[in-house]
Amino acid sequence: MKELDDLSLFGHVDTDDMLDRVAELPRQCRDAWARAISLELPADDRPIRDIVILGIGGSAIGGDLLRTLVASECPVPIAVNRDYTLPAFVGPETLAIISSYSGNTEETLVTSELARQAGARLVAFTTGGQVAARSSEWGVPLFRHAYRSQPRAALGYSLIPLLGLLVQLGLVADKAADVEEAIAVMDAWQTEIRETVPFARNAAKQLAARLHEHLPVVYGSGYLSEVARRWKGQFNENAKQWGVFEQMPELNHNAVVGYDWPADLADKVIVVILRSSLDHPRNQVRFDVTAEILAQKGIASETVHARGERPLAQMLSAIHFGDYVSYYLAMLNRANPTPVETIAYLKGRLAEADV
Repeated sequence: MKELDDLSLFGHVDTDDMLDRVAELPRQCRDAWARAISLELPADDRPIRDIVILGIGGSAIGGDLLRTLVASECPVPIAVNRDYTLPAFVGPETLAIISSYSGNTEETLVTSELARQAGARLVAFTTGGQVAARSSEWGVPLFRHAYRSQPRAALGYSLIPLLGLLVQLGLVADKAADVEEAIAVMDAWQTEIRETVPFARNAAKQLAARLHEHLPVVYGSGYLSEVARRWKGQFNENAKQWGVFEQMPELNHNAVVGYDWPADLADKVIVVILRSSLDHPRNQVRFDVTAEILAQKGIASETVHARGERPLAQMLSAIHFGDYVSYYLAMLNRANPTPVETIAYLKGRLAEADV
């Protein structure tokens, strides 16, 4: 797989410069944090009893990460809503966060209107589009950024501002030190896995080569449970290939029983186990035993250890590493990682429907 050391390959396949977007995640987080903590919020005496994040795809993953990051600290429940309908609990004491990179995501536009009708307290995060227009019309606080990319490549702007919002609302403690650590850890790891580091010393290139022409199945738990979802989505959208994710301990109650059939799939599957020093002790044991079972069944597995001390650093370091893996896998697949032509086709067909 020394072809991953041929930088001319990247220029030939990656004609939209996704590699630059991957490398910029630490910088995104720094900028997003500085801007998020200065977001002006109007006075509102209504208590916040619950939070619902309205988003989908690359605009929703930040909500999933936020939910798992602050679950043990935030005193109110957080839900991520990926649909055209809202749960019945949404009402005047709900904080509804509208998250749409383009500002034109149809599911999010529908549910933002429903949340407004339900009397929810609204705040919006977008680059523009109808979400920005509605925010102005409705008098909704708006976090607007101009980072140009595919939504999934703007993760810093979909996660960090949400965290800043919760800090401003007093729902979680200040996270400035956490953000700084996460940026430092990503910057340090990036020096080991960026494109100029040769294959022989580049763990991200090596994992991509291992996964090439295989089905990656990603396992994560705790703070890394939604990181596993992120890896799966990046395999789909960047590398243009199948990907699956499972979460521990749930996977120990079903997925492990399905390793036997189809028998010929065992040689095509590679399980990537995301490990954290912050995993619950019982989940750490579960991962050890699960790796044993995979080996017994003849199914290959690889382990990736998140870096950093705090949860945010571990989440973002594992995400950043995975983004590089998906990028290198795209190069091996000769797939331009930026376009999502199938999604564009799907949206076009939906636009033709009269429902």
